[in-house]
Amino acid sequence: MRSENVVHLTRMAGVRASSMAVCEEHGEYRATTHQVLNKVFQSPCPQCKAEQAAAQQAVEVKRQRNELAWKLGDSLIPKRFKGKTFESYAVTSEGQAKAKTRCQQYADDFERHLDAGRCLILVGNPGTGKTHLGVSIAQQVMAQSTHTAVYRTLGGILQSIRATFDGSSGQTEGHIIESLTRPSLLVLDEVGASKEAPSDFELSRLFSIINGRYEKMLPTIVISNLGAKELPSAMGERSADRLREGGVIVLPFNWESHRGKEVL
Repeated sequence: MRSENVVHLTRMAGVRASSMAVCEEHGEYRATTHQVLNKVFQSPCPQCKAEQAAAQQAVEVKRQRNELAWKLGDSLIPKRFKGKTFESYAVTSEGQAKAKTRCQQYADDFERHLDAGRCLILVGNPGTGKTHLGVSIAQQVMAQSTHTAVYRTLGGILQSIRATFDGSSGQTEGHIIESLTRPSLLVLDEVGASKEAPSDFELSRLFSIINGRYEKMLPTIVISNLGAKELPSAMGERSADRLREGGVIVLPFNWESHRGKEVL
């Protein structure tokens, strides 16, 4: 391209020069001026622009979380568990200390686990703090990022799906499944809670959720009072196989229950 054409196009674009400008809030910054026809425009303060973008992002994150909570028919984290954080988890044994550290690491490295679709399984004795730590991960993920995290029990999910069958709930089964395969993180509690063998209905719906998240490479935290070897029978081998992809992390909670004490 000839040099005179370059000069002509530059003038058409309206780029004049860069100079120092003053923002009332942030002070001096280097601005670029542009001329379009007879009007001169100055680039805004980069700090103001970044703050405005961050504010708009925060509004959008809140909108998405509110929309997801509405679809779930409740908040992302139930009211009872709002206070369950890593800070409120009291450690009284070596096992608890190790479990808390591993769960904290999972939350701290969530971006890496999200990229890998890596799931986390918390299994073992009831009343040992599994739910507390699972919810703590979800709380931190939402507090420190733009991601969404949802806590639900398997029994509650199945009950919601059954309520759609007569059309009185205002939701559809697909609607409920979609709301559980959409969040960045799903904490799925009380898997295998029933003493009876799971029905085909339970296994198929659970697989729809686990597989839907597997296809999107979204991690799931599964919480169960069963042992690691018992869990596949309770949730179905197909679902268990999906969880193993990406290098699943399994944490056993094999100390005595402290339910009713401060640690929970």
